[in-house]
Amino acid sequence: MTRGWMLPGLMALCGLLAAGSQAASGAPVAAVVLLLVFVLAAGWLSPLAFPRLVSAARARERSAADGRAIIYWRAGCRYCLRLRVRLGRDARRAYWVDIWRDPEGAAAVRAVAGGNETVPTVVLDGQAHVNPDPAWVRDRLRAQ
Repeated sequence: MTRGWMLPGLMALCGLLAAGSQAASGAPVAAVVLLLVFVLAAGWLSPLAFPRLVSAARARERSAADGRAIIYWRAGCRYCLRLRVRLGRDARRAYWVDIWRDPEGAAAVRAVAGGNETVPTVVLDGQAHVNPDPAWVRDRLRAQ
């Protein structure tokens, strides 16, 4: 749980330090801008930027019933963030499993990625795709 918040927390702390430095040197506007940039970056890198999370077991169970895709991801992964941003609203059409919160999800990714925890890993129609093209995933989600 805490691993997913380490990078966003560090970004927020750096923003506070940079803003404090700017404020102390008499530049309050620069301080506010720096703080805003760092807080927004922390938000984008946090687990909050992703749809509601489910466990790997629950995602497999639900996917078997309704055919939705399962996307395995982890906080701080730039490729996961790129996929999430490019999917836009279509991201809600998939089940998202955080492999840092769910050991079973991490094991599922290692099983299909040669022992590595390479994310994002997308499971569509029972077939795993490691770090697929976001446009391809978006098209497949829309076709479901």
